[in-house]
Amino acid sequence: MYISLDIGGTKCMVAAFSDSLELIARERVDTPRSRSEGLALLTTLTHKIAGGNPITAIGASAGGPLDHERGVVSPLHMPEWREVPLKQIFQDTFGVPFFVDVDTNTAALAEYRFGAHESKRLLYITLSTGMGGGFIIDGEIYRGFNNAHPEIAHQSIPYQLPVQGPIRCTCGALDCLEAVVCGTAIQKIYGKPATELTPAEWNQVAYNLGQGLRNAAMLYAPEVLVLGGGMALGGGEQLLQGIRTVLDDNMKIVPKPTVILSTLGYDTALWGGLALILSQQISL
Repeated sequence: MYISLDIGGTKCMVAAFSDSLELIARERVDTPRSRSEGLALLTTLTHKIAGGNPITAIGASAGGPLDHERGVVSPLHMPEWREVPLKQIFQDTFGVPFFVDVDTNTAALAEYRFGAHESKRLLYITLSTGMGGGFIIDGEIYRGFNNAHPEIAHQSIPYQLPVQGPIRCTCGALDCLEAVVCGTAIQKIYGKPATELTPAEWNQVAYNLGQGLRNAAMLYAPEVLVLGGGMALGGGEQLLQGIRTVLDDNMKIVPKPTVILSTLGYDTALWGGLALILSQQISL
């Protein structure tokens, strides 16, 4: 079987897939604050979900920044997880190939491979506790200079907010898109979770997110723009319509992408771990 890990700032999920790529089992737990507790829990859950069956390979999704080649992770929203040699730990423990990438990259791969749409150029955006994106070109993850992960969430935008700026992002910069639209930002700015936003407040979020996606769409010119993550799925059609309005009003040269919600729902990163394994040129 294949094992997929989704390591998030608030939750961790572990799933097992059969060799015919069927999801056969999964577990979900709250993410421990402690690095040692988190690693021990992921190891325990991997053993549990495998149920004694042989594991072919393990794919993992984690928040950035990370070094996908060395398999070293330092998720921005997990302060105690810095320079964690995740690949080495799991390969030593389970003795099988292990691959890890930024969760938005793996989610983009999952949408490309398993999503209910066809596109040669697909831009995936996740909006949840934090925000990020991944861009797929002809089935391959787009990477920047020196394998850097492009950070769509850390661009500056003209925003509409009930408070005056500047807004400092967790990355240290001012007025990043993530700092005004992600779940953590919503709690700070509006004083409540996204689930309690009024329609007018959702319109502000959609406007702000639309400005950032307009920039990304102008630069990357994707065919389809897929939104995933708990906050995006919760915003639903109202969020999509607000984004489409911004794109309609402002994209005059580059063709507008189709904007849709993830067809994989809350399991995008879990399928992403599997897609990451399948994308590797190894003999499985």
